[in-house]
Amino acid sequence: MTAHPPLSLRALFPRLVLPLALLVACAAVWAQDRASTLAPVTISAKANREPAEKSYRRMVRGMDLFERRHALAPDATLRFKLLPRHRDTDMRDIELNVLGTNAEMSVPVAPDNTFVLQRDQRALAENAMVVPDRRRGTMTWRTEIRTPGLPPQTRRLGDLRLECEVGMEAGLVSNHRSLFDRVLGAVVQTPSYCAGKDPRYLFFSDQPLFGVALVSGQRRETLPVGQLYAAASDDPAYKDDLPFCDCEVLLDRSYFLPLGDRSWPDDTLVEFEFMAGGGVNEGQRVGPIVPGRSTRADVAAAFAQATQIRFDSGYEVWVDKDKPPRRRRQDEENVEVAERVILVDPSGLVTRARLRLPSATH
Repeated sequence: MTAHPPLSLRALFPRLVLPLALLVACAAVWAQDRASTLAPVTISAKANREPAEKSYRRMVRGMDLFERRHALAPDATLRFKLLPRHRDTDMRDIELNVLGTNAEMSVPVAPDNTFVLQRDQRALAENAMVVPDRRRGTMTWRTEIRTPGLPPQTRRLGDLRLECEVGMEAGLVSNHRSLFDRVLGAVVQTPSYCAGKDPRYLFFSDQPLFGVALVSGQRRETLPVGQLYAAASDDPAYKDDLPFCDCEVLLDRSYFLPLGDRSWPDDTLVEFEFMAGGGVNEGQRVGPIVPGRSTRADVAAAFAQATQIRFDSGYEVWVDKDKPPRRRRQDEENVEVAERVILVDPSGLVTRARLRLPSATH
């Protein structure tokens, strides 16, 4: 979501409390700073009146950080990427320009909607904006840092760590549901956020996801389903929150990573299991549910209390979790439990399933 957590604060920051006085004070500083730094912007007649613009200065700051932190992804290059937020957003033939008081520079956008920015001192001096010919709220922005030559359906963890840091420094993620969210976003929109214990920076895969695993040498760990789909399985009100999340139409591609867990080295591979393709994983029987044979009705009968997440594609993910123990140690905020995750395709057939045990035992 944004530089701050993408969905409801009750789901992602259950213990966060900010005094009202501090909130108002921070809001005032944030608003004053923004008003004093933004230069007038001349927008061509082709552009919309409320474009999905970003600060050129901040994006260049992200480029500078990429150079300083290049050791995280030594063989990778930096590109920026445009992604849809609305179902009806046309992502074809996007025109992108850097526009200031007098500075104007066209930015070529590749067919995959990635681009690079050139450094321009006049645009920096005028605090120019990077302006696409699309309306505000219809698109989101990310960085794309990829090491070449990786196995299919994988990414490199160091690349993604750097994507998060550059994305935060460049101010690419923006969701403004309320004054509270805006002020909170100003607090956490720094690269150091990515090294925290549980950063909620949303990544998007190339295809809809069923599972994500980390692999380093002989160590392999499947991420809990709460790290997928913008934590929708843990948020009963996720449908109400989606319009305020830049994952709205990319929910089935979204995932978090334990970026701050340095027990996973930068060369760790992030492996993706996609919803479509690769056939049916018939060997992954979960209770009475057998992929390739069981149906949606079978899942509903076997796991009546399961959480159901429906996607625009027609796919559904059903999540059934054990209840956490009643007694927890004082240092335990989130206790892992066994979870059963089942994928139902648009025809109503179960095509994938997995049982994930708590990390201490699986």
